[in-house]
Amino acid sequence: MRRNKKNNKSKIWGGRFTSPTDKVMVIFNASIDFDKKLYLQDIEGSLAHAEMLAKQKIILKKDFIEIKSGLLKIKKEIENNTFKFKTELEDIHMNIESRLIEIVGEAGKKLHTARSRNDQVVTDLKMWIRTEIDKINYLIKQVQEILIIQAENNYDVLMPGYTHLQVAQPISLGHHFLAYVEMFGRDSSRLIDCRKRLNECPLGAAALAGTSYPIDRNFVSKKLRFDCPTRNSIDSVSSRDFAVEYLSCLCMISTNISRISEELILWSTERFNFIKLDEKYTTGSSIMPQKRNPDAAELARGKFSRVMGNLINLMSIFKGLPLAYSKDLQEDKEPIFDSSKTIKQCLINLAGMLETSKINKIEMFKALNKGYPTATDLADYLVTNLNFTFRDAHEITGKIVLLAEKKECSLEELTIDELKKIDNKIDSKALNVLSINSSISKKNSFGGTSPRLVKKAISDAKKRYL
Repeated sequence: MRRNKKNNKSKIWGGRFTSPTDKVMVIFNASIDFDKKLYLQDIEGSLAHAEMLAKQKIILKKDFIEIKSGLLKIKKEIENNTFKFKTELEDIHMNIESRLIEIVGEAGKKLHTARSRNDQVVTDLKMWIRTEIDKINYLIKQVQEILIIQAENNYDVLMPGYTHLQVAQPISLGHHFLAYVEMFGRDSSRLIDCRKRLNECPLGAAALAGTSYPIDRNFVSKKLRFDCPTRNSIDSVSSRDFAVEYLSCLCMISTNISRISEELILWSTERFNFIKLDEKYTTGSSIMPQKRNPDAAELARGKFSRVMGNLINLMSIFKGLPLAYSKDLQEDKEPIFDSSKTIKQCLINLAGMLETSKINKIEMFKALNKGYPTATDLADYLVTNLNFTFRDAHEITGKIVLLAEKKECSLEELTIDELKKIDNKIDSKALNVLSINSSISKKNSFGGTSPRLVKKAISDAKKRYL
């Protein structure tokens, strides 16, 4: 196998090595292809670290001024796509430091004083995730806003509520939309909790044992908008539970996106015909000219497996990993980056689908007549007004449903004489509760589906989430 003839003196850790790194190992060891995503956080962290070093008189103030100028120049180069990332420099930290030394000379060599890549990378990652949480929470709020608007527009639109994907009871479409508002609200609060827990600054932990330099970790922590420094240097560099928690939150978001996407898919089929997805979010078939496939919703549904896979990937890296830092931890970033990107894409597409879908109110109401959705109301009436036990009322109502099935009619179409043949105690007022409008208007318990309560819930949701 060919060997890389370049001496390891070009590497920051090359002093104790006498032979070059294998060319294949150089590529295998490098993470710059993906961790260059952390350049902003790396530069911000380095600026805070350098300022602290100058404040503590570990480096001269003029060194800090030169370092700051060089780092800001590097930031512009990266943003203007003129920065040359080098695989042999392994990662974003060394690419930036190497370029800094090229720009400012000796002062650049002082930047890494009292710092290791171990505490540097975990600081970068925490800052990156912190920003992503804010972005994702903003997108969740956009989805919630559209759901609330749809709920407001359809608070009195009646549709079947389903259990086991079978018609169960009449509900308000607005009530159904608000269910997802609550789900996404909990998703958002989980991310906020995750952000609170990760917001401790690891910088200053160094390789694993801290440092003998008189650093000020509190200064750096405040400068980088952390709540406080981490409390144990070993834990600081070896733990990524904050990343696992973050991906767990994204998994839950993806689960809820998958559920609502599945409903959009079902509702847009000919069998349901409850909604029509906008053409912007559907595609055609290469062979069947008539097709309008709900690809955006199907992809959002399918992306769950990707996000879940990334979580398992991340957790598998840490299982059995001894303290403190091991190179295995380099593998943490790609699943995190991928899941963040995936969730943001899904939320943006979901917002678009929900905002542009056309509701077929007539078909929704028609579907209510297919599954005896007021049967529970009849059973409740027998208990409340005619002194039946619920179990007896349940059995009698079941027999009435069976009669309607045999006659192929709705419960409302049965006569009082037919009901009395099943049980003579049933009176004519029982017919009133079989009305769909009557059924839904009586669901007045807190959190219920009556249009009156749904209007109140919409007002409450606006205050809580928007």
